[in-house]
Amino acid sequence: MTTSILVGPDDTGRDIVPEQLLAQIGIGNLMAVSGGRWIRYGFSSVRFPCGAGYEVLVTLEADDTYTVRRIFSRSGTWFLHGERTNVYNDAVSEVVYFASCFRSYEPGEWEHKA
Repeated sequence: MTTSILVGPDDTGRDIVPEQLLAQIGIGNLMAVSGGRWIRYGFSSVRFPCGAGYEVLVTLEADDTYTVRRIFSRSGTWFLHGERTNVYNDAVSEVVYFASCFRSYEPGEWEHKA
């Protein structure tokens, strides 16, 4: 499942407090996913660059759940390589980790690991 997104996902969720998400992910997983790097994206999302053009985008939705997406970007075009919705705060750490493992899990496979 690879979908082209020209600009990026709509920022339709709630305002996110990045520090709260980072605490839920934990320092160990944050270092494993992106080496500690993160970028706020809009008001409701945080991006974690994983390398080789891949990133994990985490969005806080209006119902207090997260949507986790694996994004591949080239020349300003984003390609969606899997998405998992309705992720609760106690599972976001594991889902983000599996989404970041772009060499180990194919799109359609990582969404069901956590």
